[in-house]
Amino acid sequence: MGNCTSFTSPKWRLSELHSNGMVSVDEDGTHEGIKIIRIQKACEFTTNSVLCVCIITWNMNGKMSVDDVTKLVSSNRKFDLLVVGLQEVPKCDVAQVLQETMVETHILLCQKAMQSLQMFLFGAKSSEKYIRELKVDKHAVGGCGGIIGRKKGAVAMYINFSGISMVFISCHLAAHEHKVEKRNSECQHISHSLFSKNDIQYTKSADITVWLGDLNYRLEGISSIPARKLIEENRQSKLSGKDQLLQEAEKGEIFNGYCEGTLLFKPTYKYNIGSSNYDTSHKIRVPSWTDRILFKVDHSSGLGAILSSYEALDCIRSSDHKPVRAHLCLKVHDDSA
Repeated sequence: MGNCTSFTSPKWRLSELHSNGMVSVDEDGTHEGIKIIRIQKACEFTTNSVLCVCIITWNMNGKMSVDDVTKLVSSNRKFDLLVVGLQEVPKCDVAQVLQETMVETHILLCQKAMQSLQMFLFGAKSSEKYIRELKVDKHAVGGCGGIIGRKKGAVAMYINFSGISMVFISCHLAAHEHKVEKRNSECQHISHSLFSKNDIQYTKSADITVWLGDLNYRLEGISSIPARKLIEENRQSKLSGKDQLLQEAEKGEIFNGYCEGTLLFKPTYKYNIGSSNYDTSHKIRVPSWTDRILFKVDHSSGLGAILSSYEALDCIRSSDHKPVRAHLCLKVHDDSA
């Protein structure tokens, strides 16, 4: 969209979407599991027909570092919309820091909080005129625990932006390796509960739905030392077969028809705070990809999506989690062409 300077719906047929590396839900609706898609480093869409969305998730571990919050959004800002989902947010004004960092290029369009769960939506300065509808909701799945209040559940936003309807769900699910079924149940409760009080089922009618957050799924069936050895050798992709999230999705328990980029980055949890070294406490936790970004495109919408990046931000070290960032390029086609 060229940072929202103009927008026209291009005339692309479905066959063209697939041939250009776009993704959508399988036509027969029988897709099981999470579809792993490749990263396309450069978006090949024409400037005036693309909506570029940057999505970031980060568990802050109850600690505020202005430098690290600034680093989250201080790099390349060639996007129209920015979604930032935070978990275990300390009692401080993160929104102000984000706004001050983004002030030259983007404005805060919306925010939603549920204690330590917070989400922010930024748009290019000219973007307000493209918003046709904007709704927020939240759903708790557990109490808060600990000093910082680790609230579990999700906050959500629905936005119709220049005719593209999008739902963003930022969540924090149950911790610990053995609580797989609880995480599955929380996903299902959140999905069924968000926006359920509205006459319009926003979560069901969206062109694209994005889940981001600390989903807390762990590596299973491997101990810490062998896992760390593979990571040290930059062979962490071999660990994806041990990932609970992918396993549960393959069983059909959760995230049917969703897509995720290839897990090329190192597991994002658990690190020694202030470093990029994995946990050296007496627990010596198995490194895991707890922090994820998944998306699902409604086939009937005619919307295509290219994932141009999916990465962890190793330079941020104030938490025991590394942030994860994805960059989606969206394009609409006109099937009547």
